[in-house]
Amino acid sequence: GSGPPMVAYRFEDSRGGRCVARHLSGFNGILQVDGHGAYTSMVKEQVKAGSNETIALAGCWAHVRRKFYELHIGGINQAATASVKAMSELWKIEDEIRGKDANVRAAARQERSAAIVANLFNIWEKELAKVSGKSKTAEAIRYAMTRRQSLERFLGDGRIEIDSNIVERAIRPQTITRKNSLFAGSEGGGNTWATIATLLQAAKMNNVDPLAWLTQTLVRMANGWPAQDIDALMPWNFESSVVG
Repeated sequence: GSGPPMVAYRFEDSRGGRCVARHLSGFNGILQVDGHGAYTSMVKEQVKAGSNETIALAGCWAHVRRKFYELHIGGINQAATASVKAMSELWKIEDEIRGKDANVRAAARQERSAAIVANLFNIWEKELAKVSGKSKTAEAIRYAMTRRQSLERFLGDGRIEIDSNIVERAIRPQTITRKNSLFAGSEGGGNTWATIATLLQAAKMNNVDPLAWLTQTLVRMANGWPAQDIDALMPWNFESSVVG
């Protein structure tokens, strides 16, 4: 989209299925995810229960590539090397169409990326029949094959990214300080932590100094900033030259 970038963090006490379901309650639409099984299980349960909520999972090709890249580096399997080379072509196409209209992106993917993806799954199907079912190669192939539908979803929808790297980068500031979060103190402390992280990281994503923005915003709120004008306080509307 053309709107300003932002991120929202939410505190949960685990990555379990119940937390995922609670977090996404009432959500309908596309959900781009890594390979965490709780997402797949949640969608299956919704379908089984006949829920009105409709979530379409979009897979992450970066997670697939990571597994084959490890095999490629280790020189374990030629098919892994071929897979890595083929996948690199997908990202070259994405570099060319990044930021363009969703329809343009979808058309380019149908014209150029779809054949690459189809060839990859053909390679994996043939290779899986050749290798030991307990091998790392088989593990990597099964990871991709069981997620085929979600991995192919980006081909027909230009709104979807090829990977979840945008999200990965957004959570990195939190994951590298994960031990600090052990001292949040309580669920309330965790929620406060998530709120602060949302505000500061959103400022960073809009190339705004978090301290300058937060200082100005708190001063304005303390001086009775009208609630109906709250949008003007968002980081993407920050003007460093404005005081009070």
